[in-house]
Formats: sequence, C-alpha cells, structure tokens
Amino acid sequence: MSDLAMGLSSAVGLERPDDSGKRSDEQILEAVGRGNDDALGVLYDRFGRVAYGLAYRILRDQSLAEDAVQEAFLAVWRSADAYKRERAKPSTWILTVVHRRSVDLVRREERRRGEPLEAAPEPTSGPADEDASLRDQRVAVQAALSELPGDQRQALELAYYGGLTQSQLAERLGVPLGTIKSRMFAGLGRLRELLATEV
Repeated sequence: MSDLAMGLSSAVGLERPDDSGKRSDEQILEAVGRGNDDALGVLYDRFGRVAYGLAYRILRDQSLAEDAVQEAFLAVWRSADAYKRERAKPSTWILTVVHRRSVDLVRREERRRGEPLEAAPEPTSGPADEDASLRDQRVAVQAALSELPGDQRQALELAYYGGLTQSQLAERLGVPLGTIKSRMFAGLGRLRELLATEV
C-alpha cells in the first residue's frame, strides 16, 4: 500500500481490513468521496452482490448486468463527494445509480437492436490505414496506462494483457477482491478520461 493510501486509510480508520466492518456505510461512502480507493472496495464488498441482483433483474443478461454494476460503481467513485446523508441511505443512493445505469443499458441495447443492418457504416479505409490506426491507438493506450497509479496499472495490465480474472488477481496479489475491483474501476475511469483528451 502506498504512503498516500496508508495515510488516507489511517485518516478514515481503514488501515486494517477487520476495522472496515466497524465503519458505517455513510463513513465508508464519505471516505470514497475523499478519494480512498480501498473504501470503494469495502462498498463493493457490501453492496456488489445486491447491485448485481438488481441489474440482472432489469437486464436479464449476465454480461450486461456486470457492465451496469461496473459503470455504476465507477459513477459512485466519481460522485461520492456529492452524497448527502440527509437525502438517502448509502444503499439507496448506490442502488439508484445501479438502477439508472441498468435502464440506460436497456435503452442502448434496444436502440442497437432496432437499427437495420443496412444502416451500418461502410469501412472508409483500407487495411494499411487500419494498421496505422491500431498502432496509434496502442501507443495512446500505453501512454495513458503509464499515467495511472502503480496499483491500478498493475491490475489492468494483469487482467487485460495477462488474462487473469479479478479473483485470480486478488489471490495473486494477496488483496481482497473488492480492492481489485475498485482499482480496476478507478483505473478504467481514469483511462477513459486520459484517452478522451487524446481524441
């Protein structure tokens, strides 16, 4: 754990895994709002299963439900500092985000399935252009990966280049599964931001 992560964990009382169970959902969510990635892992451990159940009931597709939960927890990580205790319980707030993401995915899938195949755009470039474009994309992704904190970069590289599942990563790195998921959520979110500035 980095010095910064240890400092954040200490500040919110999460320096030991067994201590996180003593923290209220509100305290954990507020820690996420202060940038504590480990706190996001704790939130995921507490609400990930019920979030997946909700997403699956809406989407009726395992892969889409996983996408919805991942996008929802990424949104929670980005907007946790806006959470207000007086408006809703953390579980209500998180599940509302999951519900919205799931409904968005249903609508996106309905639009995608409703488009006729003839409307698909024709490729405008040849194989040589595609190779150059892929090379440029690969360079941009590598540059963006190098900007990530080491723990996030490691998790993403081992998952996508090494082919390891999140459970395998947790076992290999000796950290809780929720921590791996929070590192990947945070890393993917930051990658999106970095790659968006490249366009």
